[in-house]
Amino acid sequence: MLALFSAGIAPAFALMAFFYLKDRFTEPLSLMVKTFLFGALLVFPIMFIQYGFTAENLSTSSFVQSFLLSGLLEEFFKWFIFMYVIFHHTDFDAHYDGIVYAVSISLGFASVENILYLMTNGIEYAFTRALFPVSSHALFGVMMGYHFGKAKMNQTHQKWNILLALSVPFLLHGTYNYILKTVTSDWLVLLIPFMTGLWFVALHRMKTANQNVIYSRHEQQKKQA
Repeated sequence: MLALFSAGIAPAFALMAFFYLKDRFTEPLSLMVKTFLFGALLVFPIMFIQYGFTAENLSTSSFVQSFLLSGLLEEFFKWFIFMYVIFHHTDFDAHYDGIVYAVSISLGFASVENILYLMTNGIEYAFTRALFPVSSHALFGVMMGYHFGKAKMNQTHQKWNILLALSVPFLLHGTYNYILKTVTSDWLVLLIPFMTGLWFVALHRMKTANQNVIYSRHEQQKKQA
């Protein structure tokens, strides 16, 4: 049981460390733990809603399952937690902070989901789960956090970026699940390029967000001088 739990949570911790250490001005660990736990707790109401739709035969099509029950439902709850817990928090004061907190929420969710999956299907799936589902949740978090960071730092297009913080990860998440549900053979042929492109865009957005942090701090120092 301990080995299964460790295999389930280790990928989330490794990815969280990667994104956290990329932050030039690290965030308080207490808030990181809080957002991670909120993300973890989201699994249970989402599972309940998904079970209800399945029991009532309301999710028979792959499109509904992929884009609505997985993509929209999961990303909306993460988005809502970010808006409720983080968006107006005083420690959210830089563009890259949005990425850190959104990834924390996403990986909290992914870690519990991963543990439950391994308990049901076996620890032999741990590597594949770490490579695809867990890392995909982290990357959806990057996309969400990037736009939340823009919304926080730029009042001009705030509402538009708050909308993008939901719609971009929702569409990416739905596409990811749709590939898995509709491509019965050679799914890696589509999924590997999709994940590679997602990593490329995510790393570029992380770099952009960090550069914006440096620029903002430089401008503040100039005003204080």
